[in-house]
Amino acid sequence: MSLYVMGDTHLSFGTGVGKPMDRFGSRWTDHAHKIAVRWSAVVTPEDTVVVPGDISWADTLEEAEADLRFLASLPGKKLLGKGNHDYWWTGISRMRRFLAEEGIEGIDFLYNNAFAVSGRALAGTRGWFLEEKQQAAAFSTDYAKLVNRECERLELSLRAADALREEEGIAEPPLVFLHFPPVWGDFRVNELVGVMERHGVKECWFGHIHGRYDLPRFFVDHGIRYANAAADFLDFLPLKIL
Repeated sequence: MSLYVMGDTHLSFGTGVGKPMDRFGSRWTDHAHKIAVRWSAVVTPEDTVVVPGDISWADTLEEAEADLRFLASLPGKKLLGKGNHDYWWTGISRMRRFLAEEGIEGIDFLYNNAFAVSGRALAGTRGWFLEEKQQAAAFSTDYAKLVNRECERLELSLRAADALREEEGIAEPPLVFLHFPPVWGDFRVNELVGVMERHGVKECWFGHIHGRYDLPRFFVDHGIRYANAAADFLDFLPLKIL
């Protein structure tokens, strides 16, 4: 059983009008078809794929049904995280109940919790990606409150991961999956990085960053290795982690 990651699927089968992604570049042309073909070429039914956010353009859970069915039709178990465009996202219990009622199998949610996969503990949340000094005057955002909330969620998830590690005898540190990169160029959310450091995290995957295809896949900051796992960056081929 292998572990893969690929975020930012940006599906829109159930929105009624569709959201053509090729306006963001030719790599996005017919991207759902690319996902189906390339995912199925490497992922087996026994594997797990983490999708860290921006799953669907849907506004409601009901509207996201077609996109969730599309993901369910692909090989492997899927662990979905929340992105900044996932307006359809509700509580974990309600989403799990919806999947069960609609007969959609093979999907669960990585959010405030943890999973053990391939001998490793997985943790994750959405994260945050906006420095206080970058906030536009047109809207008001409580930067400290948002960062603290995401730190609390990541802390919950990593505590659950540590409990799994103790329960299952996992010696390796937990793996973290965020939608937003906690480190990108000169930008750094020190609070989120601090949570990871306290839990001994050494590897973190993120999405959200699009169009920068000339950059290296991995970079290291303060002892943590980061990797961009956005679908277009990976050219819609899930990245094998384990």
